[in-house]
Amino acid sequence: MPTAILHDGAAIEFEAHGDGPAVLLPVNPAPAADDERAATMRAWGADPDLGHRLATGLAADFRVVAFDYEGHVLAAPKPATLTPDNVAADFLAVADAAGADRFAWYGYSWLAMLGLQLAIRTRRLTALVMGGYPPLDGPYEAMLTVTAATHRQAVQARDAPPAPAGEAVPGDWESAQVTMAPEQAAQFLTLYQALRGFDDREAQQEVSCPRLCFAGSADVIRYGASGDGATVDIAGPLLRRRADIEESGWDVHVLDGLDHLGAMQACQVLPIIHPWLRARLAG
Repeated sequence: MPTAILHDGAAIEFEAHGDGPAVLLPVNPAPAADDERAATMRAWGADPDLGHRLATGLAADFRVVAFDYEGHVLAAPKPATLTPDNVAADFLAVADAAGADRFAWYGYSWLAMLGLQLAIRTRRLTALVMGGYPPLDGPYEAMLTVTAATHRQAVQARDAPPAPAGEAVPGDWESAQVTMAPEQAAQFLTLYQALRGFDDREAQQEVSCPRLCFAGSADVIRYGASGDGATVDIAGPLLRRRADIEESGWDVHVLDGLDHLGAMQACQVLPIIHPWLRARLAG
């Protein structure tokens, strides 16, 4: 399998499928194994085959370059170097290794946010799609609070492992037990610390390619003590400031009634992004 070399010298595998304009997808394109991890994801309402469904769905019209960036950073943590500059360099390294001089980007949640960081650092993007993270009024401070709390809990769990968690309840983020090692959590803290003070309104002036954003109308995650009381509001900016976002050059979709996990499913995503990319990248 082909690989790209990332900013810290680590290698990441990628797959390329289909023909046509290039689309980079930071997802795991392999079909999921029927194991405990997959069962846990399904219990939470997530789809362990999501990356595979997205990659194969888009490969009908595009050359899809898929790479499991989240899986990679969890397996090979970068606690001191997971910064926006280095992540953007990583994504460009994958594009280079795949021979994609120009390419579109689709990411969801934190990988959508990093798509915006990529877009303001390169002119190689042909299109940008952000799912599950607003391009304006993004919850950067809230995510910094949550990642700091997660890192603290990861250190505590290493020193004093908690009791086994109970049955998963979809959408109940407060009941989720931290399973990250301290160095895994530290890299996300590093990322959001580097984004402190980031002005996403000013950043709009740096994005020149066609762009689309979407989220579920119920995508608001309220943390209790486990997240230091933070509220991560994804839907709010799209609902309150849709006109401003559209004026900044974005096409906007709001998926009625869906939360963060619901809006990321392939059956919701592909009907939005596939025809949009086909229209924007034709020719």
